[in-house]
Parts: sequence; structure tokens; C-alpha cells
Amino acid sequence: MENRKKRAALHNLGCKVNAYETEAMGQLLSEAGYELVPFEAEAEVYLVNTCSVTNMADRKSRQMLHRARRQNPGALVVAAGCYVQAQAEEILKSGAADLVIGNNQKKRLVELLSACEKKRRAGEPERPSDGGEKKRGAGMGAVLDIAHEKEYEELSLVRTAEHTRAFIKIQDGCDQFCSYCIIPYTRGRIRSRRPEDLLEEILRLAGAGYREVVLTGIHLSSYGRDFDLPVSLLEMIERVAEIPGIERIRLGSLEPRIVTEEFVKGLSAIGEVCPHFHLSLQSGCNRTLKRMNRHYTTEEYAACCRLLRSYYDHPAITTDVIVGFPGETEEEFSETLSFLEKIGFYEMHIFKYSRRQGTKAAAMSSQVPEKVKAERSRRALALSAKLSEDFRKYYEGTVREILLEEEQEIGGRRYMTGFTREYVKAAAELPAAGVPGPAAEEVFSPGQILPVRLSGRREAGWEELLFAEPLMK
Repeated sequence: MENRKKRAALHNLGCKVNAYETEAMGQLLSEAGYELVPFEAEAEVYLVNTCSVTNMADRKSRQMLHRARRQNPGALVVAAGCYVQAQAEEILKSGAADLVIGNNQKKRLVELLSACEKKRRAGEPERPSDGGEKKRGAGMGAVLDIAHEKEYEELSLVRTAEHTRAFIKIQDGCDQFCSYCIIPYTRGRIRSRRPEDLLEEILRLAGAGYREVVLTGIHLSSYGRDFDLPVSLLEMIERVAEIPGIERIRLGSLEPRIVTEEFVKGLSAIGEVCPHFHLSLQSGCNRTLKRMNRHYTTEEYAACCRLLRSYYDHPAITTDVIVGFPGETEEEFSETLSFLEKIGFYEMHIFKYSRRQGTKAAAMSSQVPEKVKAERSRRALALSAKLSEDFRKYYEGTVREILLEEEQEIGGRRYMTGFTREYVKAAAELPAAGVPGPAAEEVFSPGQILPVRLSGRREAGWEELLFAEPLMK
């Protein structure tokens, strides 16, 4: 029993950048000799990579830290990430975590954890709280003044929890200061990953069998602007496409202003780039966009979409929309709905505005009542579902390739599901045992790219899925 590995459990909250960093921290712990276990299991170390994008995200972060403490009161609880960057002192004071690690300090996880364990072994006393439960001492923290950090924190992966595509963080920080957003204060200014480090990681993952990579960042469009000799996002994508084994490149969220004729023409010349573009919108009303401190108009946004559609045949364009922003009238919301329908998005992520302390929007007058926000969210979600269905119908009867991901049972039959280059989900039925033809494990295994003909078939509970007939030689 004395030689048993220490166990560590990790939980991620928030965006794909957070997810990448959580996996990277997990690998740091594995390399240090820890056994990684599910968060529900008993462990000696619990790490929560927190999010602070909304008040709800703050609340979830606190809940997960308290949950870790309840699961094993004797464990070391580590809080990392954006909520820590904003509220480190409060977290330590509450006793919710023994160690807090802010952004740009996560690569020091093993070193900091070792120091925290040493401090505990030295016998730091615990003190009873007013409620009778025991709280630890002041705890330890590693939180920098992120506003003055200029160095990109190099974390990398040798594998990823995604079995078929690899999310790759290439950029951190944001300089936009939208009036509703706390992220520039918790992530700092823009910092880009060195091309050589990025390409080395993707080369390693391609060698491990990953055929699709997703380039992601806090403000992906600003990649390279902080270099002495700027390297543009387009140039970086071109270099990634040259790596043997990479057949698909997908991009994270883009700002509309990057969608120029030069950029789109360059992208369209790279065959590996998937015609799936997430263009952040937030509102379809110019007056609301101005209050949000977004740096474009709806007319400029619509021009970006026309440009993408002039170079790509029916590309998937997805977006984010905030409803109930301070001062949003019914007329402004109606303008937004009309604009969303005019653009014809494939998918929309609808968010009710969350009042975030520390932002300009939190102090704005004319805050929209929660009941009104909920109703507007319902209407926007209904439109989103309709537009998504219309988009998928275009592909019925067409031939596409799907990157297979996982086996699922649908209607009592076995299928492999995956995504087209446009990120439309499809399902191909697995052949029954004994049926002549290519071995199922060769053709239908995760990570394989399978040519299919998509049908218009629908199955209850699977309305967002297109069924597919495999086209095999």
C-alpha cells in the first residue's frame, strides 16, 4: 500500500482553451507519477480548472471546489484558471482550496503542488470555522498580475481525450474589452504561441493518428500580432496543412474583422481547412453592438458571410448571441431575430446576458428583467432550431465524408457516428456479423474517414442526425 501511486482527479469548466489546459495539467501530473482517476473517485488531489465568464460560471466553480472537499476532506484541493485570477483571495479565505493557481502559472502545477504538500507535512494547524467544520490555514497561491504578462505559457499534449480530433491552443489573452466581458482581466493581453512549439505538437499528434486538428485561442484572430516579426493566422494555418497526416483543419471562434478577401481567398486555397466558421456576432442590432463595444456593424458582418459563401459552397456559419443585454428593447431584439434569420446560421449559441461585476455593462442602466431575458432566449432558441434543420436539409442526398467518432445504438441497431467537414453529424450503420465485405473494424473504426451518401431519414430522439449509406469500394 505504501508504494501505491497518489491519485489525482481533474474537472474542467468553461471553454475549449480551458479543456486543453486541463488535459495538459493532467499529463503533467501523470509524468510526475500521479494516477489520474475520475472526479467522482476518491483521490489525494482534486484540481478544478475554473471559469469566470459569467456569474453562473463563478457559482459552478465554487460548487465543484466544495464538492471536491466533501469527497475527501483530507485531500489537497487545487483551484486554477479564470475564477482564481479574479477571486484568489476570496477562495483562500473561504478555505475552498488549499492551492490557487492563476493563468500563466499552470505549467508550475507539479512544483506548486509539491510545495503545498511539504507545507502540510510541516504540520500547519487547521482552525475551526464558525460552523464547526475545520478550515485549513491561509493556503498557497500563485497568481500573477496578468495584465502585465507578455510571455505565452507553453503547455502541450502528447495525446488528447478526443479520440479523433485534437484541440490545439495557439493563443491566449484578449485586447478587445467588450463591455460585458471579464476575460481581458482574467486572461490578460494577447500572447501567441511560438510557431515551432505549435508545429512540433501537431506533428507529434499527427504521428499518433490524429487526422483533424482544431486551432483555438481566447482571441484566435489576433494570433501573431504580438511577435516582433508578425506571423499571421493564415500563414500559421498554411504551415499546419503541410504536416503529413493532417487531413482536416478546423478553426475556433473568429472575429468578423479578420474575414477579408485576402484571408478567405487564402483559406479556400488550403484544402485541409473545413468550411465551418464560427463568427462571433452577439447581437443583430447596431445600437446594441455599440453598447457592447463590438467593433463592427451588422452590415459589415453580413458582408463577411457573403464573402465566405462566395468562396465556399454552402459553408457552415455558426455564432454566439447574447439576449437581454442592458438597454435592449423589444424593437432591438426583433432586429436581432430578423438579422439572424437573414444570415441563416447553421448553429447559434444563445446566452442570456449575465451581469458580470467588474465590467462596464454591469453598471449600465436599463438592466433587462430575468423574465424578459428568458422569453427572448426561448424565441431565439426556436429560431436556431429551425435554421439548423434548414441547413442540414441541404445535404440530404449528397455525398460527403465523415470522420468517424464513436459507436452508438439507435433504434436497436449499431451505428458509427461522425461529422462531415461542415460539422454535420451523421450515422452509418455497422454491417451485421458475417456480412461479406471489408472488415468492420477496419472501415468503421474511430478516426477513419468514410465516404457516405446522406439521407433525409429521421429517427425520434435523433432529429439532429443525418443517416448515411457508406460508399465503399
